[in-house]
Amino acid sequence: MNLNLEGKVALVTGGAKGIGAAISRSFAEEGAVVSIVDRNPDVAQVLVNELEQSNKKAFSVPTELTDMNACKQAIQDTIGKAGRLDFLIHNAGSNDGVGLDAQPDKFMESLNKNLSHIFALTHYSIDELIKNKGAIINIGSKVAETGQGGTSGYAAAKGAMNALTREWAIDLADKGVRVNSVIPAEVITPMYRRWLDSLKNPEETLHSIEQNIPLGKRMTMDQEIADAVVFLASDRSAHTTGQIFHPDGGYVHLDRSYGKVKLD
Repeated sequence: MNLNLEGKVALVTGGAKGIGAAISRSFAEEGAVVSIVDRNPDVAQVLVNELEQSNKKAFSVPTELTDMNACKQAIQDTIGKAGRLDFLIHNAGSNDGVGLDAQPDKFMESLNKNLSHIFALTHYSIDELIKNKGAIINIGSKVAETGQGGTSGYAAAKGAMNALTREWAIDLADKGVRVNSVIPAEVITPMYRRWLDSLKNPEETLHSIEQNIPLGKRMTMDQEIADAVVFLASDRSAHTTGQIFHPDGGYVHLDRSYGKVKLD
């Protein structure tokens, strides 16, 4: 299936590692030019070099996303280098563990870190996205829907992203810009693997998590999240907007106890 992304430009925040890197690779594989907006320029450049060696097109825009002026500059730099902007992928975020025991100022810091740049980057890119009939994809989290405990700031920010998906889809429908969310649940990434390896019984923990994933009893792969993002950005999803999409093996919406219950 041709997704018709050749020459289109995708900006991916946090696009140098983990799910973000998978998204960057997936766009590049489809012929898009990728602007990797990340606070770690050295890591981003490694990915840029990897893609360029495969004749893919990408560049790095080092950005501190908590700085609203830096967000504006990232949009300007992307358009300046690539000549246009078609897709804005809000992937950057951190489950920072700011819970109810934290002081209110820490909660506000968590919101600023995980949410403010979502609005700022969209605000500064909206004219370009309207001009190109582009798309916005928000990368949320199951935490906004299932809860986790001990992470109020992150949960609030990801819940707000779901709300903004619907709000912006309405706001921009008559302008031809589509807005959707992709919600990772249990996704195996290098960061997730490092967390597992820090535990006393990493493989036992991984197995117990996998048993709660209805489809296949396995973790979701970062490439599966990335491919969902790219499909939703493409014109193969031309009539899809305001959707909150869960490529998670049924983790969020299906009864995770179904395999343990035997009905007479």
